[in-house]
Amino acid sequence: MTMTVGEAFDRILGEGTPFHLVAFDGSTGGSPSGRVVRLKSDRGLNYLLTAPGELGLARAYLAGDLEFDGLDEGDPYEVMRLGGGGLVTRRLGPRDAAELVAFVARLGLHVPPLPDVETPGPLRRLAHGLRHARERDAEAIHHHYDVSNEFYELVLGPSMTYTCACYPTDTATLEAAQAYKYDLVARKLGLEPGMRLLDVGCGWGGMVRHAVEHYGVTALGVTLSKEQATWARARIESDGLAGRAEVRHADYRDVTERGFDAVSSIGLTEHIGVRNYPAYFRFLRERLRDEGRLLNHCITRPDNQHPGLPSRGFINRYVFPDGELTGSGEVVRAMEDEGFEVRHHENLREHYAKTLAGWSTNLSKNWDDCVALAGLTTARVWGLYLAGSRVAFERNEIQLHQVLASRTAPEGASGFSLRPRFEPSHP
Repeated sequence: MTMTVGEAFDRILGEGTPFHLVAFDGSTGGSPSGRVVRLKSDRGLNYLLTAPGELGLARAYLAGDLEFDGLDEGDPYEVMRLGGGGLVTRRLGPRDAAELVAFVARLGLHVPPLPDVETPGPLRRLAHGLRHARERDAEAIHHHYDVSNEFYELVLGPSMTYTCACYPTDTATLEAAQAYKYDLVARKLGLEPGMRLLDVGCGWGGMVRHAVEHYGVTALGVTLSKEQATWARARIESDGLAGRAEVRHADYRDVTERGFDAVSSIGLTEHIGVRNYPAYFRFLRERLRDEGRLLNHCITRPDNQHPGLPSRGFINRYVFPDGELTGSGEVVRAMEDEGFEVRHHENLREHYAKTLAGWSTNLSKNWDDCVALAGLTTARVWGLYLAGSRVAFERNEIQLHQVLASRTAPEGASGFSLRPRFEPSHP
């Protein structure tokens, strides 16, 4: 008897799947009461079989070969939550495995053309240099951050802040939470009028502008994204902050100035590579004066044993090429080994889940305009990425840590009071 696509679905996923498959060959599978997923072509099936798991699912969905009934493409959170970010396969017995092998052989398995927004695999990326070499880092940043400033304005909102917010209350708005985050960073860094701040990986200049406007410092931000730098400079000019705030389109390693009172690194560590942590923190320490402070804010894993991201995973191939994550302990170890004294360390995991929910709401609300700006495939990538990341933060599969440290002076002065208070007043 010839196996149908629906039967293959059942063999792979087993009982209890929350989905009901309607396949292109007329067969069905999964739970009759589950959320309906439609596999529309053998091309989609080949995507699923040649890259089992999240990558194959993403390819089939982005190509239009996989559809979910009732899906909000701007915020597919409910579907991602049901599937845990992907469809979980079960362990196959010998008979099931043999019948599936015969099923695949009958199909004439092949890899269809990939969606045009997918980045090359790790070996092909070598054409742009070694992992985390300057040219390749610039290419990776360009892929993700230079979609268009107009697209980011729709998704991120007025703050143009693309990092985890900090919610002072459960009912605070996304904009209030982003302002609160910047204020929290400023207070942790002990910013005061007349100080000099370096913000590496500054994005659209949110921290630079907040620190200059509200704390009276002078600030330098650097970003590898030309689009971000252009937007940030225009905003600095329109806000009347020119002369006190500067954003450069440059690699952070090109900053030659020293003697800063504080350094903020908000969402950059994920891009530099775990092996480069020592050189990174050594460079930042060299930019600080004695008793100067560093605040490192980055996505982390819940353990310190699995650095990196899967090279065949959706995030690596569609969102953050060459991105790497590890546990907060590894971040702390690298900072301490380079001479920093760690003074404060906290996890904002739940805050990032709420931040992602806010961005997903914005994407959904502005879906037609986002598609017009970036194209349907890129907009779909963002829908999957934001909703899937939200699920991962909620389930403690990834975390967000802020680590505060001092370049403590040789005689032991750290620049901290005995009981420093960092929490801002509620907005």
